[in-house]
Amino acid sequence: MRVVSGIQTTGNLHLGNYLGAIKQWVAMQDQGECLFFLADLHALTGNVTPAELANSTIEMAATLLASGIDDRAILFNQSRVPAHAELCWILNGTARMGWLNRMTQWKDKAGKNREGASVGLFTYPVLQAADVLVYQATHVPVGEDQKQHLELARDIATKFNTDFEVELFPLPEPLISKAAPRIMSLRDGSAKMSKSDPSDMSRINLIDDNDTIAQKIKKSKSDADLLPDSFDALAERPEAKNLVTIYAALSDRDPQSVVAEFAGKGFGAFKPALADLAVATLGPIRERLMSLLDDRTAVGAELAKGAERASTLAAPTLLAAQKAVGLQV
Repeated sequence: MRVVSGIQTTGNLHLGNYLGAIKQWVAMQDQGECLFFLADLHALTGNVTPAELANSTIEMAATLLASGIDDRAILFNQSRVPAHAELCWILNGTARMGWLNRMTQWKDKAGKNREGASVGLFTYPVLQAADVLVYQATHVPVGEDQKQHLELARDIATKFNTDFEVELFPLPEPLISKAAPRIMSLRDGSAKMSKSDPSDMSRINLIDDNDTIAQKIKKSKSDADLLPDSFDALAERPEAKNLVTIYAALSDRDPQSVVAEFAGKGFGAFKPALADLAVATLGPIRERLMSLLDDRTAVGAELAKGAERASTLAAPTLLAAQKAVGLQV
């Protein structure tokens, strides 16, 4: 089992990133061979401030290390392994315009100004395919919004294998963890927690201090009703459901057991308990993160070490792809 996954280098990570992806990554390190990368090449498809991109790469690497990613996995930034971009160019000859035009995220991000969108944004899914295929990935952790991109990667792999009569690329399977919750905004239970939300009160950043975490939970949107004894009964109460989901994810519990414990109580009792739990869980991560950021050179060295390991794994596949298309003899 070889797991490959990446995360864009676009600023501070928050509780939704931690519970929805990073915590799962930490657990996956004991389940198979894992490669986790910072997608700095993907970040170039949007507006780029060079200094911010460089800083974000180091800060996000430090966050992953502070959260528990270690030498059991390979951690690197994408641009340090040229095989990603080289294989992407080869796969651009296999991918089809019609396939990319159907990508939901392309339509959403380009909007009505498709003529003004970057070519990189359009071919973004081909680089995603190269990211996983270059390592012969067997499994890729995906959320609902990335399923279509993994299906495209499988289509590209199938067409390449067929066109060039090789059995080079295995078809990666989606790895969907039932434990990975969808964490919503603290201000709007119908919107996903996001670092792009203009309100900092909508999210808990992993760099927030204990008092800030407690205050954000105290002021989070809820409702006046008491908690029921069934999690299903929260279906029409999005803010209440979100807070219970966060509690369950932080404590590694089933949401049903959480509502059973707090049934009949209001958020005046629930929020302080959630705040204590969040502080106890995230406080040590923040302390490790601050320590790592005191020596950014050391964090960069960790990425370089990971890139060397990743490059060794990627080289045979890239060479085989080059031979398949006639670039190498």
